[in-house]
Amino acid sequence: MSRCHVFTPCDFVSGVLSHTITIVGLPETEVKESKDRVRAALQNSRFEFPSRRITLFLWTILVVNSNHQVGGFAMTANCDERHAFILPRGNADEAALVSEACIFPADSLLQVCAHFSSRQQETRLVRHVEEPLRQPPPYRDFNDVKGQAQAKRALEVAAAGSHSVLLVGPPGTGKSMLAARFPGILPPMSDREALESAAVQSLTSGFSSARWKVRPYRSPHHTASGVALVGGGSPPRPGEISLAHRGVLFLDELPEFDRRVLEALREPLESGHITISRAARQADFPARFQLIAAMNPCPCGYLGHTTKQCRCTPDNILRYQNKISGPLLDRIDMQIQVAAVPHDQLLRQADGESSATIAARVAQVHAVQLARQGKENNGLSTSEIDLYCKPDGAGEKLLSGAMAHLHWSARAYHRVLKVARTIADLAAADTISAVHVAEAIQYRRALQNP
Repeated sequence: MSRCHVFTPCDFVSGVLSHTITIVGLPETEVKESKDRVRAALQNSRFEFPSRRITLFLWTILVVNSNHQVGGFAMTANCDERHAFILPRGNADEAALVSEACIFPADSLLQVCAHFSSRQQETRLVRHVEEPLRQPPPYRDFNDVKGQAQAKRALEVAAAGSHSVLLVGPPGTGKSMLAARFPGILPPMSDREALESAAVQSLTSGFSSARWKVRPYRSPHHTASGVALVGGGSPPRPGEISLAHRGVLFLDELPEFDRRVLEALREPLESGHITISRAARQADFPARFQLIAAMNPCPCGYLGHTTKQCRCTPDNILRYQNKISGPLLDRIDMQIQVAAVPHDQLLRQADGESSATIAARVAQVHAVQLARQGKENNGLSTSEIDLYCKPDGAGEKLLSGAMAHLHWSARAYHRVLKVARTIADLAAADTISAVHVAEAIQYRRALQNP
């Protein structure tokens, strides 16, 4: 029977399965049960167990491969001056997405032991060098959308400054179509953003290396529960807002969502993360998503329509719009009216700008913001707004008048300033003028109360 006589990770792994093993560090049930699974793997590899007491501290990295094969493992070894990781071959492509990582794929525990024990080069593991399959992101193109120039302009502003958007308009005006194409005009993902997104996706086994640096786009149904949207369960798992991290969360038919579910969005919209507390544990998941929501202006959908008459009473309209609370609406930067396009005009419309053309402008403005303040305009704090978003005299007077007339909160005032800063950036203007402020004000007046 084979033995490992050299003091290597083989001895450590074998020792894990001693009948007198003690695991220190409040292990979960899966960790406790792993002793039996690793024991079976060692028996299949024909190793003996050392007859001594073993205390295991929870500092090792445990990786289970995608096929749930026996022998999922992760160990470190020297690779030049960096750390190397030995992983199941099925995990190698995903781990190699980390450019600094040195990955050695293995098919069995015997290969790992031979790598550490043998001095023969042919028994050593070979470093994984295969590049993952990279394809252009499969985004839909904005030139598919005919008309709606104002809505497209607003979404370009939203993409450039990472602002949240509420699209309001009758059925069939293209709200869902616009939202589905929105990820294609966002700035390219950085390596750090891509790793953050991939890490969250991997928690639900939903990540594929083919979608590396592709912005997530999540569109839960309006019947989704609070747990499905924000996360939860035992153990806590990420919800839709975390799976949309560094991407887009699209909520269609916004008033149809349960009000308590929508209220749970308020914290992550402000902080960029969600904390889930349970009796036995607490989990903190990232949730820096860009919210795109859509709704009809009234229950029948045709309030303000040019050719179809609304059948709703004023009370019904007010009750419908009030399904979205004031505090949540206050946290949505832009409210865009998406009007119906007459059929004869729709047939005459030429193709609009492509997503690539819009994305190029957005990327340029995004780079300007990072160079100026190290973050997108939407992430500016109150003190940073005072520093970077101060309008000129005419702009300040216009905004003050709108705030008094529309009874805006201080939060709404600051959000309009941040949107105005993005509009000025798109115009390559150093100072926010009255023109920029006026456009930003129009982006918060979509809901038409009777």
